[in-house]
Amino acid sequence: MTLIGLLFVGAVVAVLVVLAAKIFPTVTEYWAIQKAATRAAQSGTTVTEIRNAFERAKTADYFEAVSGKDLDITKVDDKIVVSFAYDKEIHLVGPAYLVIKYRGSSQ
Repeated sequence: MTLIGLLFVGAVVAVLVVLAAKIFPTVTEYWAIQKAATRAAQSGTTVTEIRNAFERAKTADYFEAVSGKDLDITKVDDKIVVSFAYDKEIHLVGPAYLVIKYRGSSQ
């Protein structure tokens, strides 16, 4: 491998590491929201109780992407299902952004 090849591989690896460092916090936020939605679905029987339980979990887990009013609460086969969807924009460089669409439910 030549020096130029080594520099090219190093630059690609560096870009991938920076990209992963920007994406990882959004993935952990998604996991926290998923966990909060599952707990909220199991803890309440009315829409208001479920939204309040989700808001309490939001405060404890420190995420801001979804609030209780953004939840879609339905009943499927006598089971409460809490769904959510949101987009996360990650600034890369200049006018370039990476948009990740997160969707999940308590099922």
